[in-house]
Amino acid sequence: MQWIIFMLLLFISSMEMLTQNRWKKQASAGLLENCTGCVLCSEDNGCITCHHRLFLLIWRDGIRQYGMCVHTCPPGYFGVRGLEVNRCTKCRSPSCESCFSRDFCMKCKDKFYLHKGQCFRQCPPSTTVQPGTRECQETCEPGPWSEWSACTHEGRTCGCKWGVETRVREVPGAPREEGAACPSLLETRKCRMRKHCPGEKTEPKNKGKKRQKKPKTEPHAGT
Repeated sequence: MQWIIFMLLLFISSMEMLTQNRWKKQASAGLLENCTGCVLCSEDNGCITCHHRLFLLIWRDGIRQYGMCVHTCPPGYFGVRGLEVNRCTKCRSPSCESCFSRDFCMKCKDKFYLHKGQCFRQCPPSTTVQPGTRECQETCEPGPWSEWSACTHEGRTCGCKWGVETRVREVPGAPREEGAACPSLLETRKCRMRKHCPGEKTEPKNKGKKRQKKPKTEPHAGT
């Protein structure tokens, strides 16, 4: 009877060892699959360090943390290269699809608009959406037109028959960004100038014409 119990315990122990070895092989295979590109890899947490050309992407699932080595960081992350390890860092804003730094977004998710590195549900005041993009562009609200300038030609206000006069209008407030959608801020039109400048000598109308000599009249005989 004792011999039968001993053989039964030995059989159970052998089956447990076989099951553990099979599980270890499966775990090792899964570990190798999840550790592609890793220099150091943990059975519980995945990649810890990556090859120098790859980025370490870390995410959480509950209280557990996992690591993976990737060539490019996924949406919502940006790559930061370091001396020891390159990391994928998450963008701070959840509405940001891609970012240049943690606080500067370059592309927003759907239903959001980009302005100065931030994502908004609507474009801020004094901005409008650019055609074909989801970026907000500064708009201009210029003031009234100034009076027309003096009529000039090559910097002179006289000496020519025709010249040009201009008028301008300014945008009140702080200077606008380069590329802001502003209407025309300068206008020109053709104007008539005075022909001669003050003090300029004018040629007489009959200059260059020879004087016609009056015919001599001879005295009549007998006078």
